[in-house]
Amino acid sequence: MQNIKSLKVALENRSYDILIGENLIADAARHIMPVLQQKRIIIITDKNVAGLHLQALEKSLGEAEIKTESIIIPAGEQSKSFSSLEKLTEEILEKNIDRKTVLLALGGGVIGDLTGFAASILLRGIDFIQVPTTLLAMVDSSVGGKTGINSKSGKNMVGSFHQPRLVLSDISALKTLDKRQFLAGFAEVIKYGLIADRHFFEWLKRNLTKIKEREPEALTHAIFKSCAAKADIVSRDEKEQDVRALLNLGHTFGHALELVTGFSDKLLHGEGVAIGMALAFKFSAAIGLCSDAASMEVEDFLRESGLPHSLKLIKNNNVPVLAKSMIVAMHKDKKADGGKLTFILPRAIGDCFMDKNVDERKLLNFLNTELEKA
Repeated sequence: MQNIKSLKVALENRSYDILIGENLIADAARHIMPVLQQKRIIIITDKNVAGLHLQALEKSLGEAEIKTESIIIPAGEQSKSFSSLEKLTEEILEKNIDRKTVLLALGGGVIGDLTGFAASILLRGIDFIQVPTTLLAMVDSSVGGKTGINSKSGKNMVGSFHQPRLVLSDISALKTLDKRQFLAGFAEVIKYGLIADRHFFEWLKRNLTKIKEREPEALTHAIFKSCAAKADIVSRDEKEQDVRALLNLGHTFGHALELVTGFSDKLLHGEGVAIGMALAFKFSAAIGLCSDAASMEVEDFLRESGLPHSLKLIKNNNVPVLAKSMIVAMHKDKKADGGKLTFILPRAIGDCFMDKNVDERKLLNFLNTELEKA
């Protein structure tokens, strides 16, 4: 019997289950069948993931007599674009879909975001299923219904809220991730401890070696706790009018860095978030909101985890970064309100809040100082 952990994202008629365990892709049909309106699924994946997991998924669905068709797109953040969305939606429409057809996102956050957005606009909305294969997607992008693509103006600037019908997080898939991708996902796990759960942060510190060695029991617990935290917040604030904004700790800094590095592999999303969380704590300490000790504790844990914790990574990649250019990028952030910058800032580890009126001069001075150190 499989050891599967489950939890529900409670959103009335849009509620859905998240299942976490080993070998869920090979046994996908059993879990997917109850949410299908017809036995037809179009699988969206990328070239990297297809070679690793597509055959097992197609085999499971085929044995349950579920008709599948697969669309394979290029891997990488560049696929979260208008051109990729247009090409994908046209290819799906050519398959003569109807409103009972289900899309299935097999892959990381790029695949999940792109597939979910396509599902939200095709025939004015069809169902989709998330089968995340990266740690970052399992604990973040596959849960909560945020879908979208990037634009020249910034990260995820075009998109919609469209909840999946089911999320299957197969931790066996994490064995295939390279170290960098795995650690980038771990940054989002750390985030949940930092925003509202000091006890979880302490658990992560005690179990860091097990997690980095991808020990199944520790991984399952870390993913479950992360998803439970996000599910609770999403259930209370589906469309980010209030408390859901806390999930963006580190993201205002991180998204700005992703923009100035051209959404390239010079900086993975999780790496940007890691740097952003460290900067959020440093900035908060600099303006007297949290202690220097808390900031140092976060920086030390990021370092111990193997994650970037300063702007040094950006400078080492020979990316010219100016404090002013970062602030311009931040003004394009979706949380900006009436020309004012909005940040998630900590008072302590496990105690964060939304500051809608950050002093731009203090921020500029802080960023200049950090860039000089890098």
